Amino acid sequence: MRLGLVFSEVGSGLKRNLSMVVSVVLVTFISLTFVGTAVLLQMQINQMKGYWYDRAQVAVYLCTDTDTTGNCTGAKATTGQKDQIEAQLQSSTLKPYIQRSYFETQQQAYERFKKQFADSPATEFVQPSYLNETFWVNLKDPSQADVLKESLSNQAGVQSVVDQRGYLQPIFSVLNAASYTAIGIAVLMLIAAVLLIATTIRLSAFSRRRELGIMRLVGASNRFIQTPFILEGVIAALVGSVLAGGAIVLIVKVFVRGYLAENFASTPFVGMSETYFVVPLLIVIGAVLAALSANVAIRRYLKV
Repeated sequence: MRLGLVFSEVGSGLKRNLSMVVSVVLVTFISLTFVGTAVLLQMQINQMKGYWYDRAQVAVYLCTDTDTTGNCTGAKATTGQKDQIEAQLQSSTLKPYIQRSYFETQQQAYERFKKQFADSPATEFVQPSYLNETFWVNLKDPSQADVLKESLSNQAGVQSVVDQRGYLQPIFSVLNAASYTAIGIAVLMLIAAVLLIATTIRLSAFSRRRELGIMRLVGASNRFIQTPFILEGVIAALVGSVLAGGAIVLIVKVFVRGYLAENFASTPFVGMSETYFVVPLLIVIGAVLAALSANVAIRRYLKV
C-alpha cells in the first residue's frame, strides 16, 4: 500500500469537510471530557468512602436530664450506668471488635460544639447540659457497627447508638448521582460523536465518488480505498480525545489539587497518578469508536 498516496487522500478529505471535522473534534472533546470526569468522580467517591468510613465512629449517646427517648426517663445517666456501659465495651464480647474507645463529657461536647459551629448564633443558646455525654467507639471493621448497636441499645442510661456512616451515606448518594448523570451525558454525547463521524465519512466519500469509481476501475483494493476514510475519522477523534485529556489534566491540577486539596486538607482527593491513568483511556476510547464507526460507514457506502 502506497502510504504517501493514502495520507494525501486523508489530507484532501480533511480539507474538503473541515467544518464537519471541527464538529467531530468538538463533540468528541465534550463527550470524552464527561467520560473522564465521571471516571475520576467515581474514583474520588471510592477513595473518600474508604477514607471516611474507616474513620467513622459509633456514638453511644447517654441520657440527659431532659431526655425521654430511647431508654431515658428524664434523668441523666448515673455513674453506675456509665461504668456498666464501659464494662460492656471492655467485655470479651465486644472488645475484639473495638479498636479504641473514649468517653466525652458534656463540657467536652460543648467545647467541640463551639469549635464546629463557631460562626453560628446557635452557640449562644446551647448549654453543656443540653448535650449528651458520649462513648465514642472506633471499630476495627466499621461495617460491624450492628454488633455494638445490638449489645448497647437496650442498656440502661443509653439514649441511642448511632453509626456515623449513616450521616455520610446521603453525601455519597448525591456524588454517585452526579457521577451517573455525567456518565449518561457522556454516553449520549459519544453516540452523537459516532453518528457525526459516520456522517462525515459518508459525505467525504460522496464528494470523492468520481475518484472512488476510477480507483475501482483500475483495480484498487477495498482496503486501499477504505483506509483514508477510516484515518480521517480516527484523526478527528484523536484531536478531540487529546483535547479532552488536556482538559481533565487541567481540571485536576488547577481545581482539585490546586484549590480543593489546599482548602480541604483533611479530605483525600484524586491526584495526577489517577489522571494519567484516565487520559490514555480516553484517547483509546476515542480512537476505537472513531475507527469502528468510520469503517462501518465507508463499508456501507461502498456496499462492501
